[in-house]
Amino acid sequence: MTKTNRDDAANASVIGKARTGIWGFFAMNTESDAHTDEYDKEQGLKERLKALFSSQRFAVLATQKDGQPSTNLVAFAATEDLSQLLFVTPRATRKFSNLASDAHVAMMIDNRQNLVSDLRDAMAVTATGVAEEVVGPEKEALLGLYISKHPFLETFARAPSCALLKISVKMYDIAGAFQNVMELKMMP
Repeated sequence: MTKTNRDDAANASVIGKARTGIWGFFAMNTESDAHTDEYDKEQGLKERLKALFSSQRFAVLATQKDGQPSTNLVAFAATEDLSQLLFVTPRATRKFSNLASDAHVAMMIDNRQNLVSDLRDAMAVTATGVAEEVVGPEKEALLGLYISKHPFLETFARAPSCALLKISVKMYDIAGAFQNVMELKMMP
Protein backbone atom coordinates (compact mmCIF):
# COMPACT_ATOMS: atom_id res chain seq x y z
CA MET A 1 0.00 0.00 0.00
CA THR A 2 1.41 3.40 -0.89
CA LYS A 3 1.71 6.23 1.60
CA THR A 4 -1.10 8.09 -0.19
CA ASN A 5 -3.42 5.07 0.04
CA ARG A 6 -2.55 4.59 3.73
CA ASP A 7 -3.30 8.26 4.42
CA ASP A 8 -6.56 8.09 2.48
CA ALA A 9 -7.62 4.96 4.35
CA ALA A 10 -6.69 6.45 7.71
CA ASN A 11 -8.69 9.61 7.02
CA ALA A 12 -11.76 8.13 5.34
CA SER A 13 -14.99 8.19 7.29
CA VAL A 14 -16.82 5.04 6.20
CA ILE A 15 -18.98 2.26 7.54
CA GLY A 16 -16.74 -0.56 8.70
CA LYS A 17 -13.07 -0.20 7.86
CA ALA A 18 -11.68 1.12 4.60
CA ARG A 19 -8.25 -0.15 3.74
CA THR A 20 -7.84 1.83 0.53
CA GLY A 21 -11.32 3.09 -0.32
CA ILE A 22 -13.60 1.52 -2.89
CA TRP A 23 -13.84 2.74 -6.49
CA GLY A 24 -13.81 6.37 -5.39
CA PHE A 25 -17.24 5.67 -3.93
CA PHE A 26 -16.33 6.88 -0.45
CA ALA A 27 -15.30 10.51 -0.23
CA MET A 28 -13.69 12.26 2.70
CA ASN A 29 -16.12 13.70 5.24
CA THR A 30 -16.11 16.47 7.79
CA GLU A 31 -17.15 15.70 11.36
CA SER A 32 -20.50 17.50 10.96
CA ASP A 33 -21.78 15.50 8.01
CA ALA A 34 -20.13 12.18 8.88
CA HIS A 35 -23.26 10.48 10.26
CA THR A 36 -25.42 11.38 7.25
CA ASP A 37 -22.65 10.49 4.82
CA GLU A 38 -21.98 7.17 6.57
CA TYR A 39 -25.67 6.25 6.34
CA ASP A 40 -25.76 7.22 2.65
CA LYS A 41 -22.57 5.24 1.98
CA GLU A 42 -23.90 2.19 3.80
CA GLN A 43 -27.13 2.35 1.77
CA GLY A 44 -25.16 2.78 -1.47
CA LEU A 45 -22.96 -0.17 -0.57
CA LYS A 46 -26.00 -2.31 0.24
CA GLU A 47 -27.51 -1.41 -3.14
CA ARG A 48 -24.28 -2.51 -4.87
CA LEU A 49 -24.41 -5.80 -2.94
CA LYS A 50 -28.05 -6.34 -3.91
CA ALA A 51 -27.22 -5.69 -7.57
CA LEU A 52 -24.31 -8.13 -7.46
CA PHE A 53 -26.33 -10.81 -5.65
CA SER A 54 -29.25 -10.52 -8.07
CA SER A 55 -26.90 -10.84 -11.07
CA GLN A 56 -25.19 -14.01 -9.84
CA ARG A 57 -26.70 -17.45 -9.32
CA PHE A 58 -23.75 -19.21 -7.72
CA ALA A 59 -21.30 -18.68 -4.89
CA VAL A 60 -18.37 -20.52 -3.37
CA LEU A 61 -19.08 -21.83 0.13
CA ALA A 62 -16.12 -22.46 2.45
CA THR A 63 -16.54 -24.86 5.37
CA GLN A 64 -14.07 -26.70 7.55
CA LYS A 65 -13.79 -29.79 9.70
CA ASP A 66 -10.88 -30.75 11.93
CA GLY A 67 -8.86 -27.85 10.57
CA GLN A 68 -9.26 -29.02 6.96
CA PRO A 69 -10.95 -26.39 4.73
CA SER A 70 -13.29 -27.33 1.92
CA THR A 71 -15.02 -25.26 -0.77
CA ASN A 72 -18.10 -25.99 -2.82
CA LEU A 73 -20.05 -24.23 -5.53
CA VAL A 74 -23.65 -23.60 -4.39
CA ALA A 75 -26.71 -21.85 -5.74
CA PHE A 76 -27.57 -19.06 -3.31
CA ALA A 77 -30.13 -16.37 -2.53
CA ALA A 78 -30.04 -13.37 -0.20
CA THR A 79 -32.74 -11.90 2.00
CA GLU A 80 -33.83 -8.35 1.18
CA ASP A 81 -31.99 -6.90 4.18
CA LEU A 82 -28.82 -8.89 3.30
CA SER A 83 -28.68 -10.34 6.82
CA GLN A 84 -29.00 -13.92 5.57
CA LEU A 85 -27.69 -15.94 2.65
CA LEU A 86 -29.48 -19.16 1.71
CA PHE A 87 -28.41 -22.37 0.01
CA VAL A 88 -29.62 -25.97 -0.26
CA THR A 89 -27.56 -29.12 0.07
CA PRO A 90 -28.23 -32.82 0.46
CA ARG A 91 -27.72 -33.95 4.05
CA ALA A 92 -25.40 -36.75 2.84
CA THR A 93 -22.66 -34.35 1.66
CA ARG A 94 -19.29 -33.39 3.07
CA LYS A 95 -20.39 -29.76 3.36
CA PHE A 96 -23.40 -30.73 5.50
CA SER A 97 -21.15 -32.91 7.69
CA ASN A 98 -18.64 -30.08 7.96
CA LEU A 99 -21.40 -27.66 9.01
CA ALA A 100 -22.57 -30.09 11.70
CA SER A 101 -19.01 -30.07 13.05
CA ASP A 102 -18.36 -26.30 12.72
CA ALA A 103 -21.09 -23.91 11.59
CA HIS A 104 -18.69 -21.01 10.88
CA VAL A 105 -18.58 -20.39 7.12
CA ALA A 106 -17.50 -17.98 4.43
CA MET A 107 -19.31 -17.48 1.13
CA MET A 108 -17.74 -15.68 -1.83
CA ILE A 109 -19.86 -14.13 -4.58
CA ASP A 110 -18.20 -12.38 -7.52
CA ASN A 111 -18.80 -11.19 -11.05
CA ARG A 112 -15.45 -11.94 -12.68
CA GLN A 113 -15.42 -12.95 -16.30
CA ASN A 114 -11.85 -14.26 -16.50
CA LEU A 115 -10.74 -11.16 -18.42
CA VAL A 116 -7.84 -8.79 -17.80
CA SER A 117 -10.43 -6.04 -17.26
CA ASP A 118 -11.55 -7.89 -14.12
CA LEU A 119 -8.63 -6.25 -12.32
CA ARG A 120 -10.46 -2.96 -12.80
CA ASP A 121 -14.11 -3.96 -13.08
CA ALA A 122 -14.78 -7.11 -11.05
CA MET A 123 -16.35 -7.10 -7.61
CA ALA A 124 -15.94 -9.91 -5.09
CA VAL A 125 -17.78 -10.18 -1.80
CA THR A 126 -16.97 -12.56 1.02
CA ALA A 127 -19.67 -13.02 3.64
CA THR A 128 -18.68 -14.53 6.97
CA GLY A 129 -21.11 -15.89 9.49
CA VAL A 130 -22.74 -18.93 10.99
CA ALA A 131 -24.85 -21.44 9.06
CA GLU A 132 -27.81 -23.39 10.38
CA GLU A 133 -30.55 -25.52 8.91
CA VAL A 134 -33.84 -23.67 8.52
CA VAL A 135 -36.73 -25.39 10.28
CA GLY A 136 -40.08 -24.30 11.63
CA PRO A 137 -42.34 -21.50 10.47
CA GLU A 138 -39.69 -19.46 8.62
CA LYS A 139 -38.70 -22.36 6.36
CA GLU A 140 -41.46 -21.99 3.77
CA ALA A 141 -40.90 -18.24 3.32
CA LEU A 142 -37.13 -18.62 2.96
CA LEU A 143 -37.51 -21.65 0.70
CA GLY A 144 -39.90 -19.59 -1.45
CA LEU A 145 -37.27 -16.85 -1.72
CA TYR A 146 -34.64 -19.40 -2.74
CA ILE A 147 -36.93 -21.07 -5.30
CA SER A 148 -37.96 -17.71 -6.78
CA LYS A 149 -34.30 -17.17 -7.70
CA HIS A 150 -33.73 -20.81 -8.73
CA PRO A 151 -37.04 -22.21 -10.04
CA PHE A 152 -35.14 -24.97 -11.86
CA LEU A 153 -34.02 -26.30 -8.44
CA GLU A 154 -37.46 -26.54 -6.83
CA THR A 155 -37.67 -30.35 -6.90
CA PHE A 156 -34.15 -30.61 -5.50
CA ALA A 157 -34.77 -27.94 -2.83
CA ARG A 158 -37.98 -29.61 -1.63
CA ALA A 159 -36.55 -33.15 -1.55
CA PRO A 160 -36.68 -34.71 1.94
CA SER A 161 -32.99 -35.60 1.62
CA CYS A 162 -32.02 -31.92 1.25
CA ALA A 163 -31.66 -29.17 3.82
CA LEU A 164 -32.24 -25.44 3.41
CA LEU A 165 -29.47 -23.60 5.23
CA LYS A 166 -29.17 -19.95 6.14
CA ILE A 167 -26.01 -18.08 6.91
CA SER A 168 -26.52 -15.32 9.47
CA VAL A 169 -24.04 -12.83 8.05
CA LYS A 170 -21.78 -11.09 10.54
CA MET A 171 -19.70 -9.19 7.99
CA TYR A 172 -19.19 -8.61 4.29
CA ASP A 173 -15.71 -7.98 2.86
CA ILE A 174 -16.15 -6.24 -0.49
CA ALA A 175 -13.23 -6.04 -2.92
CA GLY A 176 -13.05 -4.35 -6.28
CA ALA A 177 -10.96 -2.21 -8.57
CA PHE A 178 -7.89 -4.30 -7.76
CA GLN A 179 -7.22 -4.29 -4.02
CA ASN A 180 -9.80 -1.75 -2.89
CA VAL A 181 -11.43 -3.41 0.12
CA MET A 182 -14.33 -2.37 2.33
CA GLU A 183 -16.01 -4.06 5.29
CA LEU A 184 -19.70 -3.86 6.07
CA LYS A 185 -20.62 -5.16 9.51
CA MET A 186 -24.18 -6.40 9.87
CA MET A 187 -26.17 -5.72 13.00
CA PRO A 188 -26.44 -8.73 15.35
